[in-house]
Amino acid sequence: MKVELYNYIRAAQKMNRRQMLKGTAALGAAAMVPKGAFADGHSNVRAEILKIPGVGMGSPTDSDWQKVGEICLGATRENVAEGEFEGVELTFMGLNNQNLHNFLFRGFLKPWEAYTGASINWIDLAQADYNARLQQSIATGTVDFDIVEMGAPFEGDVLGKGLASEMPDWVKDQIDMDDYVDYLKAPVGTWDGKTYRVSIDGDCHTFAYRKDYFGEGAIGGEKVPETWQEVNQVSKDLIGKEDPLTGLPAHGYLDPLKGWGGFGFYFLENRAAAYAKHPNSPAWLFEPETMKPMVNNPAWVQAIQDVMDLIEAGAYPADQINADPGTTAFQQFLAGTGSMLTWWGDVGSSARTSDTSVVGDVAAFGINPASDRVYNAQSGEWEETRNEAPNMAYIGWGIYVMATVEGDEKKKKAAWSAAAHLGGKDLSLWASAYPSGFQPYRNSHFQFEEWEEAGYDREYIEDYLGSNADSYNHPNAAIEPRIPGIFQYYSVAEDELAKGYAGQYGSAQETADAIAAAWENITDQIGRESQIAVYKASLGM
Repeated sequence: MKVELYNYIRAAQKMNRRQMLKGTAALGAAAMVPKGAFADGHSNVRAEILKIPGVGMGSPTDSDWQKVGEICLGATRENVAEGEFEGVELTFMGLNNQNLHNFLFRGFLKPWEAYTGASINWIDLAQADYNARLQQSIATGTVDFDIVEMGAPFEGDVLGKGLASEMPDWVKDQIDMDDYVDYLKAPVGTWDGKTYRVSIDGDCHTFAYRKDYFGEGAIGGEKVPETWQEVNQVSKDLIGKEDPLTGLPAHGYLDPLKGWGGFGFYFLENRAAAYAKHPNSPAWLFEPETMKPMVNNPAWVQAIQDVMDLIEAGAYPADQINADPGTTAFQQFLAGTGSMLTWWGDVGSSARTSDTSVVGDVAAFGINPASDRVYNAQSGEWEETRNEAPNMAYIGWGIYVMATVEGDEKKKKAAWSAAAHLGGKDLSLWASAYPSGFQPYRNSHFQFEEWEEAGYDREYIEDYLGSNADSYNHPNAAIEPRIPGIFQYYSVAEDELAKGYAGQYGSAQETADAIAAAWENITDQIGRESQIAVYKASLGM
């Protein structure tokens, strides 16, 4: 999907997104996928795996993951002889978040191990522990894994220090990199012109909401909130009301107030992007000429104030101060607590295919809320104009092979073959449609008919896929920079936010100033001039 094909801002054009999707359905069926791409056997593979286990048939199990992995082995068989990697041992480091990620990879790769003869040892990390563990390996130079599940923001730390193995050309062909949505193509996954990443995810934040909270006579009001100002007001108005699905106390928007190893900062970014990401510049975290933090300008202060206002009003569920992003998505929203959430897009597949979800019939999706005003950092003034800026949070998970395999061609090919299997075109469709921790990220994922065959209804999938497509291709998307230390910045920001939310700082401004001061120290430690150069390059400046 090309940006120019979605050359719009919804508010400015006042165009219903579902109407737009109907108009671009032909694009999804034709222009985005080469003619004949799903003919005969290939289409049968995709149809077959999408029926494992089938929407509405309960959460997938290890048996299902292994079946999908086996059916998708065709590309491996074309590049690897049976038993070719006998005796090779690989170590894989990734997440065990919500029993997804590494748990699925184990199942997907068991048939690969049986066919190739290789064996894999696993390092499983909780989301909150991931950044510290990876940074320790980078800082000490003691990389004790051959393959890592990693997001693009870490590329400045890992690729920039020569810790990864360059992707062979045969892998590029096997995974069909041309099928990636444009925002995941180079320079993402590359460094100094070399390619290192097999993408397995897209990662942007989208807006999820409960339809039973909104509409004629509904407790949340006639229309779904479209701006953060409306989100906050509805959240306050719902205090004291009863949830129409569970009968428990009703709640509006679910902010995670507890840190998550740096990943929780993305959720403040969701609010701040609409206020801070002006269409006149790609920069919204740092001033590009100086690396001076923008996080304490009026836009960011407003975002922090929004959260503090809801804390003071008592709008959140009890003990929200201890709710991290995993809690807000999986223990609250999907379980029937709260009516609005911004999260990664895979909440959409989990709502319909996870045993933990009770909101599958009432969940709907859109891009992140807008703001009815935007801060112009260049002029230093607020502008009274509507602004949308969906947050491209984390730029997706990928599989990276480490330089530990260099010098052993058999081990190197085995590691890249495992990575290519996990990032395969067909397997990725299944991972997008079922609970995996990942969301659609290939042009070929946006085929409504394939999802319908799996058991999704058309209206739901238009909402779910549309929220991802609209975000990826938005002309004012807030793009994350791939700079060294990015999660050091995020982690210290979480620490300062926690103090602010707990009342240890006197105001939102004081909280923001504390974050900015900590960011300045990190930049000085890493090297300001080098950070400026990498930051500007990451923004295309």
